Amino acid sequence: MKRTIYIACFILLGALLSTLVHGVIEIRYIGLLLRDFGAYGLGLSWRGWELVHHAGATLLLIGGVSLGFRQGNFWWPRLYDSGGKLKSRSQQDIGDQ
Repeated sequence: MKRTIYIACFILLGALLSTLVHGVIEIRYIGLLLRDFGAYGLGLSWRGWELVHHAGATLLLIGGVSLGFRQGNFWWPRLYDSGGKLKSRSQQDIGDQ
């Protein structure tokens, strides 16, 4: 159960980070579109840009969830033993420091 919650938190973190990245990209690009739509519109209408928005949001969300799942599975065995107890610092295989 602890492992499931741990990985779910990483998935949530990945989804939040993908939303943040999407917001930053979109705010900047919409600023360019509003400044000079002819130059930055890439031949698309506003309806086309709406489609780009939805496709980009979906791809970034899938990528964020996927990254969160992989990172959760990567870090769990390095920090916790098979019983779900936190390993001591000497047992963690985090590399030489």
